[in-house]
Amino acid sequence: MSTPLTLRELSCADDYDPNSMPVDRARQYIGTFLTPVTATERVHVRAALGRVLAEDILSPIAVPGHDNSAMDGYAVRFDDLRADAAVTLKVTGTSFAGKPVAHTLQPGAAVRIMTGGVMPVGADTVVMQEVATKGEGTVTIPPLADAKIRARGINTRKAGEDLTVGSVALQRGWRVNPAELGLIASLGINEVTVYRKLRVAFFSTGDELRSLGQQLGAGEIYDSNRYTLYGMLTRLGCEIIDMGVIVDEPAAVEAAFATAAGIADAVITSGGVSVGEADYIKAVLEKLGEVLFWKIAMKPGRPLAYGKLGASHFFGLPGNPVSVVVTFYQFVREALLTLSGQTRLPPLPTFKATLRSPIKKAPGRTEFQRGMFVQDADGGCSVTVTGDQGSGILSSMSQANCFIILGPTTGNVQAGDLVEVQMFEGLV
Repeated sequence: MSTPLTLRELSCADDYDPNSMPVDRARQYIGTFLTPVTATERVHVRAALGRVLAEDILSPIAVPGHDNSAMDGYAVRFDDLRADAAVTLKVTGTSFAGKPVAHTLQPGAAVRIMTGGVMPVGADTVVMQEVATKGEGTVTIPPLADAKIRARGINTRKAGEDLTVGSVALQRGWRVNPAELGLIASLGINEVTVYRKLRVAFFSTGDELRSLGQQLGAGEIYDSNRYTLYGMLTRLGCEIIDMGVIVDEPAAVEAAFATAAGIADAVITSGGVSVGEADYIKAVLEKLGEVLFWKIAMKPGRPLAYGKLGASHFFGLPGNPVSVVVTFYQFVREALLTLSGQTRLPPLPTFKATLRSPIKKAPGRTEFQRGMFVQDADGGCSVTVTGDQGSGILSSMSQANCFIILGPTTGNVQAGDLVEVQMFEGLV
């Protein structure tokens, strides 16, 4: 990993504008500051689900452990088969998975074998049962072409074909998903070393915000952003520290920042970073740490702040509910995965779909519209905008299953045009 740039170096970089950062450039700059956690712990394989491996997993055994059959059929000697005529072989036993035959296969003989069954000594090829004709203690194999036998060894799996002893089964930095759990268990390994969970502290700012269970006064609203953040952070496997709602007072905000920076790897706030909104927050951040940028050339989510609070990474998200989701998925998600030690980052799944209705847009910034993606009867893919796209309309986010991404050079888009689509579920 390259040495992270300093804020001074970034401020001298080409196209660096803290007041209007392009989306791609903002991701790039954030990436230069990210150093993964290093602390590790040993956990049982089941507890490793969703965790990041802190060391390579080496296979202690060969996989498969023996030559075996890739299908149900008959284990034979290739030299007994003929290209120009059928042959009838004597069946001398049956090899089940876990119950191999004990004898060596002799010329002119065959062994009935099931998928996964150990290949008898002397056998080198498996004839699938669909092309063989079973007799009374015998089996007749048609000519090679009719038997779909192209070469010696067909329909078999060799010992160590998947993994040899000592080979790398899973690399450090891989996130353990259900498939990885099964692979680890198949090697007889019951404990693995993983990085500790990333600690993320978050809070909302705003005098108008109330937590659930409190009574609303005039002009007050319930804080939804902490619950949205809780859901997104939980799905990333973070250790979550919910600090609640902090009032818009310099002393309270400074104390919250100081506390969060002392206990978390990353600090996320919502609200308080918009133009004209409590300028003291920026002053507090600059007092306790350093700020890289404050605004992104995007909609929704323009007022996004990123910087450092001591050793912690700071993400100041907008207060609007939809903007929180958009900025988290476009910037925070990948940063947190990197900080957690994950090197095999799942790419954001994007592809083209036909737009069903027109969208008005002015060039100059990237827009993330909420959309509903569907697969049409003819197999094509199309997408339509879901309702009001205002940054405070969380219901249109709930109704959507994707983002429609319109780049900075894109203007108005017409029905029938191809647009870039990014699915929500693939962002997890």
